[in-house]
Amino acid sequence: MDPVQKLLVVVVVCLTALLAIVGVQVMLIIVDLRRAIKRLNSILEDAILGGGLIRPEKLTGIVEILRKTKKLETLGQDASETSSEK
Repeated sequence: MDPVQKLLVVVVVCLTALLAIVGVQVMLIIVDLRRAIKRLNSILEDAILGGGLIRPEKLTGIVEILRKTKKLETLGQDASETSSEK
């Protein structure tokens, strides 16, 4: 065998081993992601079915607060614009 062929064989073996390791790591990440999604699904299911973790009235309260602060900001800007026009 030529030295070039030996080098090619070594490179092919190393790349094959590297790809196998990367493949195993990708599979472990996918399995972990699947577990996390299942856990999130169960938490959301409990919240919707009355687990009490997330209550809709609390979420709507937060939305109302955000709307009020937006309205206050726009009112403040409108007032400053009208005073600058005078």
